[in-house]
Amino acid sequence: MVAARMGQWLNLLVCALILLKADGFNVGITYVENAVVKGAVCLDGSPPAYHFDKGFGAGINNWLVHIEGGGWCNNVTTCLERKKTRLGSSKQMVKVVAFSGMLSNKQKFNPDFYNWNRIKVRYCDGASFTGDVEAVNPANNLHFRGARVFQAVMEDLMAKGMKNAQNAVLSGCSAGGLTSILHCDNFRALFPVGTKVKCFADAGYFINAKDVSGASHIEQFYAQVVATHGSAKHLPASCTSRLSPGLCFFPQYMARQITTPLFIINAAYDSWQIKNILAPGVADPHGTWHSCKLDINNCSPTQLQTMQSNFQKPLRCIVFYLFI
Repeated sequence: MVAARMGQWLNLLVCALILLKADGFNVGITYVENAVVKGAVCLDGSPPAYHFDKGFGAGINNWLVHIEGGGWCNNVTTCLERKKTRLGSSKQMVKVVAFSGMLSNKQKFNPDFYNWNRIKVRYCDGASFTGDVEAVNPANNLHFRGARVFQAVMEDLMAKGMKNAQNAVLSGCSAGGLTSILHCDNFRALFPVGTKVKCFADAGYFINAKDVSGASHIEQFYAQVVATHGSAKHLPASCTSRLSPGLCFFPQYMARQITTPLFIINAAYDSWQIKNILAPGVADPHGTWHSCKLDINNCSPTQLQTMQSNFQKPLRCIVFYLFI
């Protein structure tokens, strides 16, 4: 559990470093207060939030919506832990965040999107914005409402001008990258036929592979996430009509049915997936993979072959979606 949590935070750090560069500038937080009456709330019942920097010039009618990452919670215990942090409560979120990288407003750092409307949606539901459970247990006061949060935030942005978009991109990193895949066609459906819409997932292609002990660790974990959050009805029907809902959290089973242009970027040796899917601590009690997980240069030829045999075939799908 500790190793998995550490891996989650390291993954967040990688995503943050992609965005946080010397060109960063601070953008204040916006709370979607009217979402509360719709039950569209974070794990603790607080309103969802995002950061918004308005477009200008030729980009005034173009929109980039970036979804924050941060892993998942798969049961009441892990969701209660998350509820006390910024990943489960907007009360714990900082009031300003630095916009940089693809969110920068400087042309030399961000030539494609610098003058677009740029939004960072904060992640506070723990299920890549798919959950929707009506009942709230008063004993823990956990709200599993991620799908409602996604809808409420999009409605708020549409009211602020996104409905007039000429171009719109849904992006995300890590769990946010998975969100951009799972919600890609839903995002497309918000706009008129004439709007150009695309989705972009950075490090969000999580793979269903057995761990080094032969157990289906990540498959069981995702099944628990989906069951806890009531995600099934908000996963693509093209997948859930064929497979169990937990499997539809994996892009390898559902991405081919997405009709909106989808661009996926993922490292062939994704350190988070190696540490948490292929060789989690529970599957490596003797620490055989410890050194390898710290630095790929420490991996033995056998370990490298194990990585390749487990991830090679699914990663071919990534190349397909990058160039289709």
